[in-house]
Amino acid sequence: MLECEMMKTIQFDDFLKVDIRVGTVVSVEEYPEARKPAYKLEIDFGSLGKKRSSAQITHHYRKEGLIGKQIIAVVNFSPKQIGKFMSEVLVLGLPDENGMIVLLEPNLKVSDGSKLF
Repeated sequence: MLECEMMKTIQFDDFLKVDIRVGTVVSVEEYPEARKPAYKLEIDFGSLGKKRSSAQITHHYRKEGLIGKQIIAVVNFSPKQIGKFMSEVLVLGLPDENGMIVLLEPNLKVSDGSKLF
């Protein structure tokens, strides 16, 4: 049985501050310098432009299978330096039963840059 994590209550206005959008992966590179296996992603968010992210998703995803995939990401965090790479967005995912990340993605195609409501 899993231990329950303490959930911190936030106000709805706090949630609205997080800008979560859909984008399409347009390029993928290996990131051999990363401490854990990762890819460098370039993601097209439509009118927001293309943004880069580092993602530890190599267990379930191959580079060629990621091109053209729509994913969900937080686009309004401050950029974060990850080694020599500047990550501009946080790609969202959930751990599988082994702790490996499974990407969040829409089950139908939507416009790049669409915002989660």
